[in-house]
Amino acid sequence: MSSDTRPLIIACGALATELRAVLRASGVEDRIEVKYLPANLHNRPENITPQVAELLEQNGERATFVAYADCGTGGHLDLLLEKYPAVSRLPGAHCYEFFAGTADFLNAHDEEPGTFYLTDFLAKHFDALVWQGLGLEDHPELLSAYFGNYRRVVLFSQTADQEIVSAGQDAAQKLGLSFEHRHVGLKHFANSIPVFFKSLSKSGETKGE
Repeated sequence: MSSDTRPLIIACGALATELRAVLRASGVEDRIEVKYLPANLHNRPENITPQVAELLEQNGERATFVAYADCGTGGHLDLLLEKYPAVSRLPGAHCYEFFAGTADFLNAHDEEPGTFYLTDFLAKHFDALVWQGLGLEDHPELLSAYFGNYRRVVLFSQTADQEIVSAGQDAAQKLGLSFEHRHVGLKHFANSIPVFFKSLSKSGETKGE
């Protein structure tokens, strides 16, 4: 069991850059411990809940927040958290929703259900997590099986980095899909961090970009 008594965030490794930015802007970065699980669990969501459960068990009664949405666990993460009433998670079904905000994400989905979404992290690591992760590098013939029903790629970007936009465009080109870029910043993500952690802020507010 951990001897650290600071509040704990159990987070997806794909959120490391954005979570650090939010905690730094809030003035609490040094007052919260963050434990990151591997980002490649995006491709193995069935392993998210067991790994979160292990960390919750190790960390006892510490104030804890889980920086995951459902993220493909099929409700199993919520079933786990029912055993820990004081522990909550990020809202929504996945990172695209809590970055974009539920309303904007649902609008995008209604516009075109056949949309493949990217965040900054997924755009930067598209080749490793998607192209190679799904075996498309070695078996490009699987492209139609995986993406035959998709029509476009939408990048919900957290920063105004043109290299990330270019990476998103390259991903869409590889998939043979149209590309759209929508800058969403960190506002919705910052607002998803619970009031308990915001209350530790020196300023009393969590700032987004």
